[in-house]
Amino acid sequence: MGHAVGDVLGLAAAVAISPLPIVAIILILATPQGRTNGTLFAVGWFLGLAVLGAITLAVGGPGGASAHGQPATWVGALKLALGVLLLLFAARQWRGRPRDPSQAQLPKWMAAIDHFTPPKVLGLGLLLSAANAKNAPLTIAAGASISSSGISVPQQIGALAVFVVIASLGVLAPLAVYLCMGERAEGILANWRDRAARHNAAIMDVLFFVLGLKLLGDGISGLV
Repeated sequence: MGHAVGDVLGLAAAVAISPLPIVAIILILATPQGRTNGTLFAVGWFLGLAVLGAITLAVGGPGGASAHGQPATWVGALKLALGVLLLLFAARQWRGRPRDPSQAQLPKWMAAIDHFTPPKVLGLGLLLSAANAKNAPLTIAAGASISSSGISVPQQIGALAVFVVIASLGVLAPLAVYLCMGERAEGILANWRDRAARHNAAIMDVLFFVLGLKLLGDGISGLV
């Protein structure tokens, strides 16, 4: 199982570095129901990654690895397609980036986040993890890597659990600060929120480009 976990650590770290979800949970924590809704958001985030990863494992099934212990052809093709997709996202992100980082605009739905009901907060966590333009391809790629490792199903589940936990550190950190630091958390989280919002475009563009190249290379290597 160790090599399967090692293969997905970088992907998990990239999912964890998600500025908009971090901003979202910080805004949620600032609402009157911050403790409850922040926890629900984290649960939704966990579920989104876990379900998407589990679906990928189920699709891969026992055919994830070939008879020679090498990844099946579909795994290479999938990573190649995901790599191209991320590179396209990188180009789009670069064209749409603000010239002045201080003028970066957050999505309009964030202005109404303090009015979200608990079910909406849970759904938001699901969407930002499993339906995110960066996180969804990376989670699918991680599931494909685990499926192609040739390990048993319980070990695959364990490797996916490790991926989900590491990929969730970005949203868990603000929640932990909020729960553990009391009134001191307000200034810390406000600083994190401002930095994440200001540098969101640059961070996402670099991640899209670097990870797109990695998956592209992995896909070509797997097919060759």
